Amino acid sequence: MSHISVSDLTLTYGDTTAVKALDLDIAEGEALVLLGQSGCGKTSTMRCIAGLETPDTGTISVGDRTLFDSRLGVNRPPHKRNIGMVFQSYAIWPHMTVFENVAFSLQMKRMNKAEIKRKVSDTLEIVGLDGFADRGASMLSGGQMQRVALARSLAMEPSVMLLDEPLSNLDARLRQRLRGDLRELQTRLGLTSIYVTHDQEEALALADRIAMMQFGRIVQIGTPSEIYARPLSASIADFLGVTNNIPVTALDSSMVQLVDSDVRLRVDGFEYADALRACIRAEDIVIGDDAASSSENVVLGEIVTTEFHGATASYRVRVKGGVELNVLGTKHHATGLRPGDDVSLGIPSAAIQVIPLDVPGIDTAAAGDVVPESTAAMGVTRT
Repeated sequence: MSHISVSDLTLTYGDTTAVKALDLDIAEGEALVLLGQSGCGKTSTMRCIAGLETPDTGTISVGDRTLFDSRLGVNRPPHKRNIGMVFQSYAIWPHMTVFENVAFSLQMKRMNKAEIKRKVSDTLEIVGLDGFADRGASMLSGGQMQRVALARSLAMEPSVMLLDEPLSNLDARLRQRLRGDLRELQTRLGLTSIYVTHDQEEALALADRIAMMQFGRIVQIGTPSEIYARPLSASIADFLGVTNNIPVTALDSSMVQLVDSDVRLRVDGFEYADALRACIRAEDIVIGDDAASSSENVVLGEIVTTEFHGATASYRVRVKGGVELNVLGTKHHATGLRPGDDVSLGIPSAAIQVIPLDVPGIDTAAAGDVVPESTAAMGVTRT
């Protein structure tokens, strides 16, 4: 496997900038996840690396091979980049067997039959489909089809693997199981991989590092724990599932006040900026009798709604000024709290992140993914 280096990559579609001056380095054997909402540029970035799009500027290299260089006029076609790609759609030929699907690209390389049989057999074992070689592809489940698509790419022994939301068509339980299988496989094989998703839970589970994308640029990059614990902006925090994202006014370096409310919160410090938000995860708020003893900030409110989830229960609580906070409690809280009840909320200062709405310097008017409707029209074979 090889490392990937992308420098000053820019891709436009007419007046729309899909990727803007993007720099990215991925170490050999690393699993990097491009995470962001639709239109942020993540799929366009992956397609440039695969050779399915031609960037306006920049360089792309895998190992010591230059795949694209706008200054030198280098642009290797997709089939000469030795890159495996697994798409959201399985792209499995239903009239073929599992063996024939996986062997197809090897046959195109004119390998001898014995070598093809060995490679297909080894690869099917890796993805957990040994014993399925003779089964018709049309008889497979969705999860099995996605494993065949993965096996077809792995059989080519690619330098890197690109995965474009390969689990999004599966049901939740199967998606969770295959997510674990993918992570185990990537780690065991030492695959250098880029995984595109808009699912933050998927990103946290699969990544060595996460690159958050907005408006065609990478706005934050780090380990899953770093990204989860310290988002650089409120818009990133919101995308990562921080449901309490509240406009605030700074009173001093350790105190803020909720906009349109007289509720004040002590915090652990922040940098002054325009459009500040207090971001608080629902699970970090203490509800009920332990609020006063466990937190520097105690806020009184009234329960608006309750939802029982089994092991947990969630609440929407209205505090002074009409501001509503989402709170996640344990199943034990669910038996004693009802809409209309008055409650105390404890909010530890360390749990409050006061951050700007967007990362400074980002052009929020830019656009992202704009993908041609038909990849087949470009003469590309999907794997």
